[in-house]
Amino acid sequence: MSLDSAEASPSSSRDWFFPSPSFIHSTSNSPQSPNYPRKFSTIPRHSRSSHTDWKPPKTSTFRSVSSSGSAAYGDPKYGRVRRRIELRRREKMAKQEKEDPVLEQKRDVSKAVSGVKTAIGEMGIGDFGQRVKIRWQMASYIAILITAFGSLVHKNFSLHNQVIDLQDQISTMNIRLQACNTSDTFDTISILQEGDHLSSKGLKILALTVSIALLSMPLFVFKYIDYISKFRSSYNCSEKVSLNKQLEYRVDVLLSVHPYAKALALLVATLMLICLGGLALFGVTDDSLADCLWLSWTYVADSGNHANSEGMGPRLVSVSISFGGMLIFAMMLGLVSDAISEKLDSLRKGRSEVVEQNHTLILGWSDKLGSLLNQLVIANESLGGGIVVVMAERDKEEMELDIAKMEFDFRGTSVICRSGSPLILADLKKVSVSKARAIVVLADDGNADQSDARALRTVLSLTGVKEGLRGHIVVELSDLDNEVLVKLVGGELVETVVAHDVIGRLMIQCARQPGLAQIWEDILGFENCEFYIKRWPQLDGMQFEDVLISFPDAIPCGVKVASRGGKIILNPEDSYVLQEGDEVLVIAEDDDTYAPGALPMVNGASFMHIARPARKPQKILLCGWRRDVDDMIVVLDAFLAPGSELWMFNEVVESERERKLIDGGLDLSRLVNITLVHREGNAVIRRHLESLPLESFDSILILADESVEDSAIQADSRSLATLLLIRDIQAKRLPYREAMVTRGQRGSFSRGSWIGEMQQASDRSVIISEILDPRTKNLLSMSKISDYVLSNELVSMALAMVAEDRQINDVLEELFAEEGNELHIRLAELYLHEGEEMSFYEIILRARQKREIVIGYRLENAERAVINPPNKNERRRWSVKDVFVVITEKE
Repeated sequence: MSLDSAEASPSSSRDWFFPSPSFIHSTSNSPQSPNYPRKFSTIPRHSRSSHTDWKPPKTSTFRSVSSSGSAAYGDPKYGRVRRRIELRRREKMAKQEKEDPVLEQKRDVSKAVSGVKTAIGEMGIGDFGQRVKIRWQMASYIAILITAFGSLVHKNFSLHNQVIDLQDQISTMNIRLQACNTSDTFDTISILQEGDHLSSKGLKILALTVSIALLSMPLFVFKYIDYISKFRSSYNCSEKVSLNKQLEYRVDVLLSVHPYAKALALLVATLMLICLGGLALFGVTDDSLADCLWLSWTYVADSGNHANSEGMGPRLVSVSISFGGMLIFAMMLGLVSDAISEKLDSLRKGRSEVVEQNHTLILGWSDKLGSLLNQLVIANESLGGGIVVVMAERDKEEMELDIAKMEFDFRGTSVICRSGSPLILADLKKVSVSKARAIVVLADDGNADQSDARALRTVLSLTGVKEGLRGHIVVELSDLDNEVLVKLVGGELVETVVAHDVIGRLMIQCARQPGLAQIWEDILGFENCEFYIKRWPQLDGMQFEDVLISFPDAIPCGVKVASRGGKIILNPEDSYVLQEGDEVLVIAEDDDTYAPGALPMVNGASFMHIARPARKPQKILLCGWRRDVDDMIVVLDAFLAPGSELWMFNEVVESERERKLIDGGLDLSRLVNITLVHREGNAVIRRHLESLPLESFDSILILADESVEDSAIQADSRSLATLLLIRDIQAKRLPYREAMVTRGQRGSFSRGSWIGEMQQASDRSVIISEILDPRTKNLLSMSKISDYVLSNELVSMALAMVAEDRQINDVLEELFAEEGNELHIRLAELYLHEGEEMSFYEIILRARQKREIVIGYRLENAERAVINPPNKNERRRWSVKDVFVVITEKE
């Protein structure tokens, strides 16, 4: 490797060359060396040779630099300083050698140069000119390095001298300060105290000024707002709402929307009063700010604490704070009182949530509610009482007052009223609808279509409850045509009871069999005996004939067959064998009053030919018009014997009548047993009624007319007037003596016998009145001006039974339907002879010869029938004038 190539390299031509410390030391000891250090020039070699005048710059040697400061440097007192500087220099050089990559590069260059020198020596190139040139370069490098190092050392020495001077000055000042402190201690303390007093006085004046400014600020703000409002109104006549009203509106909205805005505003006002009062007290007293704030709070909390104030300023401020505190506490008491009143008012108006489960929920309010509550109370009596929740769009106090007027004992049952709409899910959740075991939807009093439409919307709301329903829904409808739609919406959760349909079918059955209304009242209500369904595993494998006499305190009427999907079969065959999972339908006093026992010893009932009486054509008068009269006609056609006549007397024009019947779905050509006879007239006008042969009708049905069905009282008044007019006309056309003769020709029943009363009623025409209000029904029953009265109370009984057990609805539907089984009243002569001694079990077995189930009887001189009699195995003598109540297939 040649020297020219080494000089042409970037590291040798562009950077400073720093030799090793040993080389520096050797050169520094030879001040007379001709090799002066120089800086590598960036001029190329060929250019450098052309400039003959160029010379390297002269620099002072290390010895000359050090000799200039030898006097100070050699001073013994600087020995320690020199050692420190040397130590720091070494540490600095070591650090630079470790961290600075430039030093690494320089060391590599020095090694390369030494390598070049070694190579030159080995190659034997000893040219004297080249050696001199290399030495000159080395000397220049060393000179530059020594110069830089000397300047650094000189700088460090000068800085150290400045530090020492500053330390001396600080010590001198400390000595002077101590002397001043010892001589002027008392003067300094007095000056500081005077300054603190002046600063405290300024703070107190500032605090008093701030408090007064803050107190007066609202007044200026209100005045400014009023001024701006007047200015805008005078400048812009189109502006209708002033700024004052806008501000009042914003505050009103804030207090109305946010429930805690009033309490928060009161809290802010209290804190502001305490703070302003504390600042004012701080300005007029010598106490600290913390003590003044605490004193302000005591004035606010207790207005009597300001009595100990001394001085005009403190007294004025304390009285002002106490007055503000009285206002604050007055507002707080008003706010608390309003909150308590609102809560109590919410509880009083029924806005709180009902936290109950397994309760019966009644949605709506109607005249049937009293009877429904009475039946539910009786049903829950065996359980020690229950919970019934009523929610309607009425005031809670009014509902509770009306319920309190109902004349019956609640027997441990609690009735809870709530105001709300069943169409709102929030109100439904408020009465715990998802936890109710049964939900009863009452029909509204008034228009039937509107009532059913509302019931449909209520069912939709119930099915939309997210939590789901635990119990079933019992819906009261007014029109039979809407039943399909409600069941379609509610699905399996819904059981429907059509009020008009139930009343109409009962009226028809009672018209055919006078006295059946009392039987239905006993069976539908919970006061006597009713239907129950329960499983008894010990009866599995037993024939139904034996099951009939297995219950001492109940009468089996049917079986719920598990293999047929839970279908209830009324009056099954004797040979039917109960299978696993089957349940038995019975008539009993309560669900916990009966149980199967051992089979009693019953004498075999001798066979007796039982001939059912043949049906005879009847003549029935139908007074009034109902929306479901077409359904009643279909039922009458199924029940009556061929050749019967149905007279229709109402105010509807005959041509309009036929159109309404056809629109209702009635096909007049399919009527096979009855003939329709139309008469037009008003049932409350006597001359219109006198045009009818009232004495010739077997039964007269007085309906609640459609024109007044919106008002129960008006409909009942109309029905009552019609009843009185018909009775008066019949009394004049059919004298009592003639009735006695006719009765003697028809039979030999005594005057006090039940059949005799029924026969006597037939001589005068049995009148069945439909009464909507149960109170009117009680008046008619007591006056005995009507033979049989059917009211909405029977509908309430049916609703209560279905609410307690939804399976009973299938039983009632079959008993009311045109096909299947029905209740009948049979004469005792069909089952026994006069004076024959038999037990009730034996009568049951004898009735089974015609597949009938005897559920009760009425003795000759008794006022009411006995359903599910006790002591069924006790033998007694019977009379042919007695009657039996049976379940049999429709004839």
